[in-house]
Amino acid sequence: MIIPWKNISADALEGIIEEFIMREGTDYGEHEVSFTDKKEQVLNQLKLGEIVLVFSELHETVNLMPAATFNHDENHAE
Repeated sequence: MIIPWKNISADALEGIIEEFIMREGTDYGEHEVSFTDKKEQVLNQLKLGEIVLVFSELHETVNLMPAATFNHDENHAE
């Protein structure tokens, strides 16, 4: 189930983003990206609708996933 990111408190959203970044591990890109910059990148991806906040009822967890994983109608649940 997609959760509109605007419905999450700023503190909760920050915690979700931080946990996501730490779980993803090392950034193997051409340039080193700071943790703060990575957080901004993820938040911008949420704002642009490139990724979505998803709640798994089965696992009772929240995760960030590519919006392309879901159909067009669910992407605009904001």
